[in-house]
Amino acid sequence: MTDIEFLKYPIGRFSMPENPNLQEAIAQIKKLPEYIQSAVSNLSEDQLDTPYRPGGWTVRQLVHHLADSHMNAFIRFKLALTEENPTIKPYDEAAWAKLPDSQLEIASSISILSSVHYKWVVLLDKMDDQDFSRTYFHPGSGQTQSLFEVTHMYAWHGQHHLAHIQHLALRENW
Repeated sequence: MTDIEFLKYPIGRFSMPENPNLQEAIAQIKKLPEYIQSAVSNLSEDQLDTPYRPGGWTVRQLVHHLADSHMNAFIRFKLALTEENPTIKPYDEAAWAKLPDSQLEIASSISILSSVHYKWVVLLDKMDDQDFSRTYFHPGSGQTQSLFEVTHMYAWHGQHHLAHIQHLALRENW
């Protein structure tokens, strides 16, 4: 029997690293589209439609979710950089994963992910300490988050879903 907590969080739940390394987090964000492309490049349609865990999203839904989530993250960064502690708009990720576009071929979302990450990394590379200390308010969590923390959170988020795909491929011997 497989541990459901491990299937949900193969790299563990997010927490700020003890010694956060901003350049490492940015490098992970930069490389994510390449890593996702590599992880899914040889998967069949049936494999793409396989859930990464019982009751979980399919690989296809994960790829589309990453594009959706990281588009939102990029917009949130721009809001925080141009407004004083803006309140961001949460969205229902599970409902988005059920929309018809989550059944499309994954090439569109890989393209979006690549383009968004290209622009995002250009922005991240030009930000200074003062920029990374800027914040937004997330009404879903009730927390104000700094862009420094959010950068690390999205670096984790990409690795989290990449690990879902990689671990599924290992378990299924793909």
